[in-house]
Amino acid sequence: MRTIETIYINGEFIKPEGSQLFDLINPTTNQLIGQVTLGNENDTRKAIAAAKEAFKSFSKTSISERIEYLQRLHDSVLKRKNELINVMVEEYGGTLQFCTYGFEYMLQSFTSAITMLEKYDFTKRMGVSDVQMTPLGVVGIIIPWNSSNGFVCNKFAMSIAAGCTAVVKPSEMSALQTQIITECFHEARLPAGVFNVVNGLGDVVGAEISRNPDIAKISFTGSTVVGKLIAREAVNTMKRITLELGGKSPNIILDDADLSKAIPLAIAAAYMNSGQACIAGTRLLVPESRLEEVKELVKSFVSQVQVGDPKKETTAVGPMVSKKQYERVQNYIKLGIEEGAQILIGGLGHPEGLEDGNFVRPTVFVNVNNKMRIAQEEIFGPVLCILTYNTEDEAIEIANDTVYGLQAYVSSSDEARARRVAAQINAGRVQINGLNHDPEAPFGGFKQSGIGREFGIYGLEAYLEPKAFIY
Repeated sequence: MRTIETIYINGEFIKPEGSQLFDLINPTTNQLIGQVTLGNENDTRKAIAAAKEAFKSFSKTSISERIEYLQRLHDSVLKRKNELINVMVEEYGGTLQFCTYGFEYMLQSFTSAITMLEKYDFTKRMGVSDVQMTPLGVVGIIIPWNSSNGFVCNKFAMSIAAGCTAVVKPSEMSALQTQIITECFHEARLPAGVFNVVNGLGDVVGAEISRNPDIAKISFTGSTVVGKLIAREAVNTMKRITLELGGKSPNIILDDADLSKAIPLAIAAAYMNSGQACIAGTRLLVPESRLEEVKELVKSFVSQVQVGDPKKETTAVGPMVSKKQYERVQNYIKLGIEEGAQILIGGLGHPEGLEDGNFVRPTVFVNVNNKMRIAQEEIFGPVLCILTYNTEDEAIEIANDTVYGLQAYVSSSDEARARRVAAQINAGRVQINGLNHDPEAPFGGFKQSGIGREFGIYGLEAYLEPKAFIY
């Protein structure tokens, strides 16, 4: 069993004032694998003070210096590739497939930030004035457990690129992952105070970050409920905020789509990261006239989805992160049955032979209407709802009939038609005939899926404030 007894402040691993212990549980076996000592409000204040002091000089660094730091971070992370992948599989239960992809995403955070810095102009001419894009200050980074180090790397890379300093509150459930990434960042020899980490609870460490007047900006990824709490607290000191929140992504399969291609993509979109993804395409909208074809293909493909040991290369769906999350998904499956939806495949309980872990049977509901809670609420597990439509306009209406608007998907053999439909969907990103990621394109949500954007120029400028010089 591993024990983590330090936090990271001002360039050093130190013991926190906090003394509360948190158990780290392997979700595949539900066995205890470690403990972490959690920081408290005073620890958080120390981290913020260190970041505030470091900002005085770091905000004045040159572009070439920031690029050098980003390259060092990239190289330090790359050295520990296998450890970073394996610890995510063990502690989070992410599949080897997903965690390997997630590692490349981590590295891409630094390389894309470098590419952007090489071409971004921090001083712009507007009218008769010069406008200088200046770093905001200390950034509070609050992240969830479903891709912990990926979020750390992306958000911190943008912080470095902008000339900001940071205090990170990772999920307490990700402490083993956090320890390794923090060691990587320490090895990169950043100036003391530029990067600080306090393991702790959201209502302790997260709350202090949200209310502390020395935090200039918060970048948060997590649930809409928590995002609203952070926003309410942040407004008291007029913090800038980027909130990447929940989703209930629609996936429209148009009537001219090649189902042999569209259905496997739809299953992959729904069950990505074992369904624990804010961008999961969990509402599949199909033409009423093709429903029977869709049901047959969905049932066939889902029956081939391998659930089990996340260390195996062929596993596509691993365990839920915790017993609590497992029960949440089970309760939604029960709710779907009570609401009158029909299970096409999957259902309640563990898959056979996987009773010791937090494994869920990949489930598909049919006879779903968009008023049902299973069609409106984020389940965060491998549960797909199939809804039908009769016209293109009706499909768009159903797709937009949600409080969320993070991501959407459209499949069609006519790309121009797919683009026309995509343009009418209220979502920050729309995937057309595929599942791709563009690190230079903005990512964020409409409606209750969030505020602001990450990635690319929009992501960088979320860490900057324009200052006009008028002569």
